[in-house]
Amino acid sequence: MAVKIMIADDHSMIREGLKNLLELDGDIKVIAEAVDGEDCLSRLQEVKPDVLLLDINMPKMSGLEVLRKLKSCRLNLKVLVLTVHNEIEYLLKAVEIGINGYILKDSESAELKKAIFTIVQGETYIQPSLIPALNSKMIEKSADEVRIDALTRRESEVLKLLAVGMYNKEVAERLDISERTVKNHVSNIFKKLGVTDRTQAAVFAIRNNLIKI
Repeated sequence: MAVKIMIADDHSMIREGLKNLLELDGDIKVIAEAVDGEDCLSRLQEVKPDVLLLDINMPKMSGLEVLRKLKSCRLNLKVLVLTVHNEIEYLLKAVEIGINGYILKDSESAELKKAIFTIVQGETYIQPSLIPALNSKMIEKSADEVRIDALTRRESEVLKLLAVGMYNKEVAERLDISERTVKNHVSNIFKKLGVTDRTQAAVFAIRNNLIKI
């Protein structure tokens, strides 16, 4: 029985090329196409593919936004991200939200089919060339999480205020504590995070989504 695929991509030539390529051997059938993120979610109310091939850069709603919606709806659907983005941040974000596979558009057709059949069988497929960078990012992230956990509640509050550019005096006034206490907190924060100045502390806070920018 053929694997049912839906393609979500805003470029008609890419959709057409993928359809022709995937249906060549008869073991895959493209049952639907979507031209943007909103169209993708709308079509998924009408059709039930086994696998959604999802582009990241799309109008109206990006692939990552579509992913978040799908996760909140708890649809029983395998998602394979097919993208030009080889920046590890996109992959990391997609993995955090929850995907079954991630592959680049410049891959060979044989690898794309392998990815599809791998995730249909319940496994995850990440393009092998991306795995070393993903692993190092995951290790870096878990190390950051250990540092965040080491902060006291008050130190976390002080860090967030430092990250938005407040001086010790302003932090003291905001938290109704003495400047000396703030100075002690800042010193402890630097030690626990392994940073040497306020800028590095702010970068750490932003990188770990402790503040919104």
